[in-house]
Amino acid sequence: MKNDLTKMMALDIYASNLEEEKYSEINADLQPSSKKSVNLLSWGIQDLFFEKELFNDLDTIKTFSENFNWKDNVSTVIKENYYESLVLTNIEKKILWVSNGFTKMTGYKKEFALNKTPRFLQGEKTTENTRKRIQTKLSQGKPFKDVIINYRKDQSTYKCELHIIPLHNNNLKITHFLALEKEVV
Repeated sequence: MKNDLTKMMALDIYASNLEEEKYSEINADLQPSSKKSVNLLSWGIQDLFFEKELFNDLDTIKTFSENFNWKDNVSTVIKENYYESLVLTNIEKKILWVSNGFTKMTGYKKEFALNKTPRFLQGEKTTENTRKRIQTKLSQGKPFKDVIINYRKDQSTYKCELHIIPLHNNNLKITHFLALEKEVV
């Protein structure tokens, strides 16, 4: 990141010292493209926030893991996969805990989600085929990924990629599910 910042500063200095005619020739190349652009400086800041949230989430999940005697190494799964939100449900799919990212992604307060099933996030555009497919995968007891159309509190829709991990106790019985979620295009 330091090199990128240095390069951008050098480009700014170079461009600001050009004569008007030369600057006019390259000005179009210096403008952001019409495609969606990302401010490179924001990546470092985003990473810092994600790391802080990651550590908070890991601490909470470790506490759950100890309390429920999970044999699964959930910390590794969380560290190795990008997510915006975590949702922990019991075997009946009632929400026990959501990360702070859940509120950012959905608009719902954490307290609102507790003891509900994630179905409250679904609506008219969430197809029955998708619901059945996810239910079938849950019943198979294996980790999986899928995409579902969910609804925010303001009723706007978003495509949510779910990475669901069944969690097992020491007797290898599934006791909980952890969903790592992120919005996708």
